[in-house]
Amino acid sequence: MLKSYTAVAAALALSVISCQSGKTSTVTDSTSTKTVTTSTSTEVVANEKPGKKASNAEIIARKQVPILCYHQIRDWRPKDSKTAKDYIVPIASFKEKIKMLADSGYHTILPDQLYAYLTTGAALPSKPIMLTFDDTDLDQFTIANPELKKYGFKAVYFIMTVSIGRPNYMNKEQVKQLADEGNVIGSHTWDHHNFKKFAGDDWKTQIDKPTKKLEEITGKKIEYFAYPFGLWNAQGLPELHSRGFKMAFQLAEKRDANDPLMTVRRILDSGYWSAKTLHNSIKNSF
Repeated sequence: MLKSYTAVAAALALSVISCQSGKTSTVTDSTSTKTVTTSTSTEVVANEKPGKKASNAEIIARKQVPILCYHQIRDWRPKDSKTAKDYIVPIASFKEKIKMLADSGYHTILPDQLYAYLTTGAALPSKPIMLTFDDTDLDQFTIANPELKKYGFKAVYFIMTVSIGRPNYMNKEQVKQLADEGNVIGSHTWDHHNFKKFAGDDWKTQIDKPTKKLEEITGKKIEYFAYPFGLWNAQGLPELHSRGFKMAFQLAEKRDANDPLMTVRRILDSGYWSAKTLHNSIKNSF
């Protein structure tokens, strides 16, 4: 357990460019879904009847839903490094990208919908997409959330609890407001500690206590988790299952064939990308 303020400060510094260790390579899986077209929309429908719990192989075989990962939404500053800019999407660029998603006919979905689709074949809206935000940054509340509201979009906010209430981060009231407005709050550990290095009391410090705190803030069960840096290992996945998590989100690595629900893929929307580049990346990655 990290006890010193220095360690906490270091953890907060890491969040500026968190998830940087995750690779942005793409993986394309085979599909076993079919498309049903109506007069108004096209829905993805699994071959299995809704209600039947899919096997891991069936989950892997389903067409993946595009999931985007964001961190900071703000304009670049002179001191921002070249690497950091990958994780900082300028405000005008973010607005352009969200408008592109809306104009392109995408519909945001939330984790419960994705879980139902993956496990039972439940139908999804046409062109489903999931938007996720890591690290509790204040600009996600002040800039990103209002922009999403313009298009009726909802998102998932993975909260790093050590930063709640600190300067430039969301406070408890803002986290609760996001939940009350129909967004989903997920866990992102206490202080962004590498999941692959969890041992001993880390499970209480990094998972149990943050989960309890977020449930107290939102009044809702916390069932979804995002790995710091996108890093995970198979040895730790049973710990997430035992704590009641339904799905966990990494970055662009290949999913674990034995536990695809705990290794759901996302792609990072780079601060360098244009809306057109993002659109092409969505199509190529998923």
